Amino acid sequence: MIDLRLLREDPDRVRASQRARGEDVALVDSLLSADERRRSSGVRFDELRSEQKSLGKLIGKATGDEKAELLKRAGQLAADVKAADAERDAADAETQELLQRLGNLVHPDVPVGGEEDFVTLETHGEPRDFAAEGFEPRDHLELGQRLGAIDVERGAKVSGSRFYFLTGVGALLELALVNAAMAQATAAGFTPMLTPALVRPQSMAGTGFLGQAAQDVYHLANDDLYLVGTSEVALAAYHMDEIIDADRLPLRYAGFSPCFRREAGSHGKDTRGIFRVHQFDKVEMFSYVTPEESQEEHRRLLEWEKQWLTSLELPFRVIDVASGDLGASASRKFDCEAWIPTQGKYRELTSTSDCTEFQSRRLSIRVREGKQVRPLATLNGTLCAVPRTIVAILENHQQADGSVRVPEVLRPYLGGREVLEPVAE
Repeated sequence: MIDLRLLREDPDRVRASQRARGEDVALVDSLLSADERRRSSGVRFDELRSEQKSLGKLIGKATGDEKAELLKRAGQLAADVKAADAERDAADAETQELLQRLGNLVHPDVPVGGEEDFVTLETHGEPRDFAAEGFEPRDHLELGQRLGAIDVERGAKVSGSRFYFLTGVGALLELALVNAAMAQATAAGFTPMLTPALVRPQSMAGTGFLGQAAQDVYHLANDDLYLVGTSEVALAAYHMDEIIDADRLPLRYAGFSPCFRREAGSHGKDTRGIFRVHQFDKVEMFSYVTPEESQEEHRRLLEWEKQWLTSLELPFRVIDVASGDLGASASRKFDCEAWIPTQGKYRELTSTSDCTEFQSRRLSIRVREGKQVRPLATLNGTLCAVPRTIVAILENHQQADGSVRVPEVLRPYLGGREVLEPVAE
């Protein structure tokens, strides 16, 4: 959530952010009104309680008719205090409810617009010219089936559409990717973490995934637990309700977990293969820093993502995501999109978001600097979303005979294997 003081001092900035996101601008005025009622009812309650305490002292000293009058006044005052308390609680609840619906403030450098209004910041590598090499590229599913690596038919039989099995070298390729990604993150100073895939509502709401993203989340109603769509949720909530000493920052974690997404609203999109699925594994970077450091940390996370994709020898571009395509918690987001030959376009493989103080305020995570205690900043960055990375590797490193060259960075994790060979039918 945002700082209410900022809302009061500069409501136009908050309105502009809502407008850029394509969200309800009227929410700002509703929140301002609720906050004013909350504060005025709080003042009224304090005044009545003060009068009530003073009256109590007078009653103890009074006698006769004076005492009777004071007792009568005390009875009325008790009712007024109770009503003021209820009014204060109601106004506070309304303020918090409206505040939870407000997205993070969009960074002023973010391009304004919808999904297609991103700005390309840089491009790395050149897509292969398969025509010049004399063959038509196969898509990742055909390659995966020839390699004995991907089985979507049995995935659908067992679990339904958008589920799959990774088999043989497919399973080994996932393990290689996870180990290589964790090795890079560890070398960069991240603490490796295996995180829970089920979290409490406070954790999911605190990271901003029960607002606009709620339709994409799996909920286990009997247990009131949520399946995470990213280990960002568990990593953000790891320090919930804690105060962290400034000399411990930055704190950097690399989490590995299964991830679950309904893919609501994606009917008809990416239905072939494993690019868009309901369950996948992912290595996620997560940072806690001071608010002043968040923009620099954001750039560092992006550099680690670029390093990873470069090591996989993939052509990719970096985009500055437009305001209307940001998640509720993100102030700014960079995506790295790899070239997918059979689609003839770049597709998102990794992303990194600067969430500033938005999540830490919701989760009550603060930093202590001397005598001062204040919210810190949180950031996240995908290092390796496994299925999409497998898609990019298979399609970009395929060879005319249906084999796939293994990027050098993965070979130590695949027993030195340089090529994935098709299996016999």
